[in-house]
Amino acid sequence: MNIQRYFSEFIGTGFLFAAVVGSGIMGQNLSPNNDGVILLVNTIATVFALYFLIVSFQKYSANFNPVVSMVMFLNNNLSLKDLIIYVFLQIAGAVLGVLLINYLFGLDVIQFSVNQRSGANIFVSEVFATFGLVLIILLSSSKNTASSVAAYIGAAYWFTSSTSFANPAASISRMFSDTFAGISPENVFLFCIAQFIGGILAYTLYRFVYFK
Repeated sequence: MNIQRYFSEFIGTGFLFAAVVGSGIMGQNLSPNNDGVILLVNTIATVFALYFLIVSFQKYSANFNPVVSMVMFLNNNLSLKDLIIYVFLQIAGAVLGVLLINYLFGLDVIQFSVNQRSGANIFVSEVFATFGLVLIILLSSSKNTASSVAAYIGAAYWFTSSTSFANPAASISRMFSDTFAGISPENVFLFCIAQFIGGILAYTLYRFVYFK
C-alpha cells in the first residue's frame, strides 16, 4: 500500500537524521574539545541507525534520500507521483527529526547552523560521496543493501572531506542544527547540486557498464 511506503520514508528519514544530529550533540557534550571522538561517535550511531532502519523498512520503502529516489525513478522503479511525494516526505521527516533532537537536548528548536562547509574540494567531495553511495545501492542485492549502505557511509564519514552527507534531505535538515553535524544555510544549495550530480553520474555508469 502507498500509505505504508509513504510513512516508511517519512518516519525512516526522520529517525535517521535524529540519530545523525543527536549523536553529534551527545559526542560534543561528552568530549567538547575532541572532534575525532565526536566524529567517531557520530559515525557509529549513523552506521547502526542506517542498518536497522533499512532492515526494518525495506519491505515497504527505505530510500530515505531524494537522490536515491530520483535514481529509482530513472530506473523505472518509482513513478513520478511517488518521486514527488517521497522527496517531500523525506525532507519533511528529516527536518522534523532534527527539530525534535534540538528540543530533546534542550536547545532552541529553531536555529540555524554557522558551520561552514564550503570550497571546491568540499563540492567535489559531495559529488564523489553521493556517486559512491548510489552506485553501491544499484549494485547491491536487496539482501545486502542495508549492510553495504551502512558500511559505505560509515567509511565515507572518514575518507571524504565533506563527511559524506550524500543526501539533500541531510543538507536541508542539518542547517537547522548549530552543532557539530550542522551546515550553514548558505552552503546547502551547492551541497544539494553536488549530490544530484553524483547520483546522475552513478546512474549513468550503471546503465552503460553494469545494467543487463
